[in-house]
Amino acid sequence: MQLAAIQELARYWATEYDWRRCEARLNALPQFKTQIDGLDIHFIHVESKHENALPLIMTHGWPGSIIELLETIGPLTDPPTHGGRAEDAFHLVLPSIPGYGFSDEPTELGWGPIRIGHAWHELMRRLGYTRYVAQGGDVGSQVTDAMGRLALGGLLGIHTNLLTPALGDAEALSASPPTEEERAALDQLDAFHATGTGYFVEQATRPETIGYAMLDSPIALAAWMIDHDTDSYQKIARAFVDNQPTGNLTREHIVDNITLYWLTGTGASAARSYWEEGQENARAAGQAPTPVSIPVGFTTFPGEIWRTPRSWVERVYPNVDIYFNEVDKGGHFAAWEEPELFAEEMRAAFRPLR
Repeated sequence: MQLAAIQELARYWATEYDWRRCEARLNALPQFKTQIDGLDIHFIHVESKHENALPLIMTHGWPGSIIELLETIGPLTDPPTHGGRAEDAFHLVLPSIPGYGFSDEPTELGWGPIRIGHAWHELMRRLGYTRYVAQGGDVGSQVTDAMGRLALGGLLGIHTNLLTPALGDAEALSASPPTEEERAALDQLDAFHATGTGYFVEQATRPETIGYAMLDSPIALAAWMIDHDTDSYQKIARAFVDNQPTGNLTREHIVDNITLYWLTGTGASAARSYWEEGQENARAAGQAPTPVSIPVGFTTFPGEIWRTPRSWVERVYPNVDIYFNEVDKGGHFAAWEEPELFAEEMRAAFRPLR
């Protein structure tokens, strides 16, 4: 995190930013809480006015929240007002991961992607959705991947924009020798492992240490959250230092997300989700992953940590009908940065399942 960027963020946050605007926007949406497995789970539930809308549950990531998904609500629930077709509309469910935002903080161990996946299925059942689809990026991609492997009755298909299994052993997903596209992705992953995983290692092994800093200082919280991946950091820094936002990554929306973490005091509990994921992976070590037998969609965004080749997606999700597309803009926080394009991808990916 560079000094000029964090100084300008702090100045803007202290002198210009208005949380009440974001608060009013959230309060204008249908928000609820329901207790699942001992925790109050917060979620936004926007029902489409269009006939035969398909229920869709989308899971945010870290250092994101429901804030990163808000701009997708209109394009997904009311496509005709955003250049789409009414028959591609979704009923949209946006839950907050336990320990994030307005959901309860877990008080016992075991809230990894699998348990969250079961909770999301229960949430959709309570809402009366017997047929639905799921999407996720970042941490949300792990939850969505887990849901695809759990054989949940009524889950028709999944879509992700981060191939998280590739973080484990991308070499095993590549041909021998790797194709040119695979070699480029492997080089990007090598660079990420060498210089970009500081946040991941700290939160997966010592989440309380950094968590206390994020609970004590709003500037510590902001600096830690913004230094996620190179592409996202550069775009966010540009929004503050040069006042040149990229897509929807504006000063206002970036600080909306940070303020939600600060006001709810969830810096530490959100960081612990990485530790939980590590514990879940350790328990599954040496076991072949349960295959995914439902359709999978995947979109590669050019600014992602690595550009996922189609060959990798097909090896992670074999024997399923795969929707795969490469788009020309967007990064790790694709739904946040390019909500209209992201919504177009959701319509295309899930169209065959309606």
